[in-house]
Amino acid sequence: MNLLRKFAYAALLTLSALNFAPSQASAQDEGGGFTLSHEVHWQKAIVPAGKYRFAIETNGPAKLLSLRQLGGDGASFAILVSDIAEAQSTDLSRLLIVSRSSGSFVKQMQLPEFGMTLHFAVPPETPAAATTAVAAR
Repeated sequence: MNLLRKFAYAALLTLSALNFAPSQASAQDEGGGFTLSHEVHWQKAIVPAGKYRFAIETNGPAKLLSLRQLGGDGASFAILVSDIAEAQSTDLSRLLIVSRSSGSFVKQMQLPEFGMTLHFAVPPETPAAATTAVAAR
């Protein structure tokens, strides 16, 4: 009788632990699509022009942006998000791309439909590039 009671207690504890553990199936990934008209630097990845699908993976302590090219060579990229801010309700869904002497860099991905703005690392502007930008005005 004592053995049966211990077994029942262990089974109850196991079922309780499984009930409170987060489920992988309950985590949802946000996603969508966009088109790049020219090659851009996205963190350390160089992403060619083309149509893309993206997914923001919410599992784990860090957010990961997955890109998959539609058509073409079907290239895919995994990009770690530097920072996440709450999106303003007036924001439009868009990529904020900045120019540097070494090319175009993705600085932000604004996604108000998901309530977030993703921030990405961009190299600092060099003094020569800043002078050129001012002189061009």
